[in-house]
Amino acid sequence: MKVKAHIFFDKTKSSRKIKSSLENKIQSISLTKSKLIIVIGGDGFMLQTLKKFYKLKKIFYGVNSGHYGFLMNRFSSKNFLKNLTTAKLIQIHPLQMIVKTKNNQLKKSIAINEVSILRQSKQTASVKIYNRKSVIIKKLISDGVLVSTPAGSTAYNLSVHGPILSLDSKKLAITPISPFRPRRWRGTIISERSKINIKNLNVNKRPISAVADNFEVRNAKKVNIQINKKINFSLLFNKNNSLHKKIKIEQLRKETKINRM
Repeated sequence: MKVKAHIFFDKTKSSRKIKSSLENKIQSISLTKSKLIIVIGGDGFMLQTLKKFYKLKKIFYGVNSGHYGFLMNRFSSKNFLKNLTTAKLIQIHPLQMIVKTKNNQLKKSIAINEVSILRQSKQTASVKIYNRKSVIIKKLISDGVLVSTPAGSTAYNLSVHGPILSLDSKKLAITPISPFRPRRWRGTIISERSKINIKNLNVNKRPISAVADNFEVRNAKKVNIQINKKINFSLLFNKNNSLHKKIKIEQLRKETKINRM
């Protein structure tokens, strides 16, 4: 009996080829009837699909046709059904971003990987960061700062030398991007129960953008960020290549690199 699923795929040649291969292995059914959604593409396409359809409360299985594919599974035509039926379920919660713009408009979005605060012009960003009423840093002058989930800690966060968080750490990482003042501040790790507030200290001269994964809000004045426990993403990962294992591998790579320096 064939596995029943609905398939989403980006329109690349490699994704089309994988989809064609799967047509003989699974029974494609409508989105409303399916419990499982197979997503063929890269991490960016998976993020878009998750954010678009999370309210349907489906289970997602990613098949990588892009580059690294951290949220995806490696495709094997021979072992596809075995990998799918033995895959392990991981559940993650996203960040909720609420932005108040220069014109006092409110914009909302969720982020599975990170919320990035980025300078919008040649001027560096100047922001104040606090957790509820407790000040984390009074004035950060930098290219920006990001708040990362454990699932996203190996993405943009790692690229700007942020810490890698274990999936079950119940922590968030706040990491500066090219800090100018204070130059030696490397960020901090905080509880996932935190409510992070980022305030632009010079809205007119130093405009900033707030980006939730790939959703951008320009001319941000205040940004509130916290984990949204009401939203739950269910992702399947191949038994021998779980998200936990992928994060562990990245941690070992980082530690090895540091020890060699």
